[in-house]
Amino acid sequence: MFAAVDIGASGGRVIAGQILDGMVTTEVVHRFDNGPVESPAGLRWDLTRLYDQVIIGLAELTRRYPDVIRIGIDTWAVDYGLLDSDGHLVEEPHSYRDSRTTDAVAAVHDRIDPAELYTITGLQFLPFNTIYQVVAEQTCPVWERVAKIVLLPDLLAYWLTGDLATDVTNASTTALMDATTRDWSDRLLEIAGLGRDLLPPIEPAGSVRGRITEAVAERTGLGTDVVVTTVGSHDTASAVAAVPATEKGFGYVSSGTWSLVGIETADPILTEASRAANFTNEGGVDGRIRYLRNEGGLWLLQESLRHWAKTGHDHDLGELLEQAAALPAGGPTIDVGAEEFIAPGDMPSRIGDACRRSGQAAPESPAAITRCVLDSLAAAYARTLHEATELSGQEVDRLHIVGGGSQNELLCQLTADATGLPVIAGPIEATALGNLLVQARSHGMVSGSLEDLRRIVAASSSLTRYEPVDRPRDL
Repeated sequence: MFAAVDIGASGGRVIAGQILDGMVTTEVVHRFDNGPVESPAGLRWDLTRLYDQVIIGLAELTRRYPDVIRIGIDTWAVDYGLLDSDGHLVEEPHSYRDSRTTDAVAAVHDRIDPAELYTITGLQFLPFNTIYQVVAEQTCPVWERVAKIVLLPDLLAYWLTGDLATDVTNASTTALMDATTRDWSDRLLEIAGLGRDLLPPIEPAGSVRGRITEAVAERTGLGTDVVVTTVGSHDTASAVAAVPATEKGFGYVSSGTWSLVGIETADPILTEASRAANFTNEGGVDGRIRYLRNEGGLWLLQESLRHWAKTGHDHDLGELLEQAAALPAGGPTIDVGAEEFIAPGDMPSRIGDACRRSGQAAPESPAAITRCVLDSLAAAYARTLHEATELSGQEVDRLHIVGGGSQNELLCQLTADATGLPVIAGPIEATALGNLLVQARSHGMVSGSLEDLRRIVAASSSLTRYEPVDRPRDL
């Protein structure tokens, strides 16, 4: 039995998984919520609470399945914790949605031209990339106590095992790693004012991180022979590893709080045209490159629902989607990737303001706002996929949508219509499946290439196909 700890920006799960007769099965044994916490020092993650929830989940998993042998951890990217010389957390980590990096972005770009930065990292510019966060961090009083900077999945693994390292898929999102050498860049560490000793060494997905400590074993009931295995610890890397594509020529959308839209390549694309289009080259499992652009996601709809609830107007998402589907095509659209939509708050008003600034009528009703968000996401997916094929020279004949957004029938159909391509939706739990299969392969329970792992996902999943204009049909 394998355990996948899968934590996203809005919630986490501990999932049991096993391989039987060439199929992977999963069971969620514990769920918990997550979200940035307002504090006088800005938006933070309550990572201590998240770790406690992981322990609760592992204890429940052990109660149900006493034969757990491995654990893999994935979370969102770019954020990190700070450890002091005794290995203790200095403070709860900042959230990437905090606006603290404005001056740091300018400071970094004063030290290195963005074009040179891209030729080293191949990374899409986002104002919360780790390089900007750590430069902003150095203005804080706690900085003098910092001995290690540890990305969040690696910090959770450290608390489980006492061993420190960093997975390449997550390191590739920091703008501190060289996309060609797949190691920390001395040039960028100097730019950021960091010594190499502040960062753990980078290792590939599938590496054994270490055995759990006796203290963790006592709290969870796990045996001390249980090991933590490095998976695609950036949740998108695990999700892309589990795209159920049995042939080449596919695009993908990992659709959740964010939408990661792109293709897979063997080598990074570091051209000026790629930089101008704001594409990223992130590390994938087995040395693959996730060539993609980070677009806005269902966060815009989630935050709208939260705002309506706060103002006393609860809306059922299912009913909203039915009402949105009944609205005519051709309504207003927005740039879902714009910085104005990153922070939490009154999302409906921001959406309306963005429409008015672009000369469009603002959507008034919750259903119209919902349709605007989904139309805008579908348009962004189509635009990004087209640019990815142009920049890479690869052809795409179908699009896989995995993650939570694969459940949204309206989004999937609008995406098929916008791209003119068949959309294959599912699996919902792609991230956990990728996490589990990388563990299983490292333990010898399955073998083969990434394509072989994807065939297992395809055989184990219920998928739905959406044709442009036509209604979806089951595969």
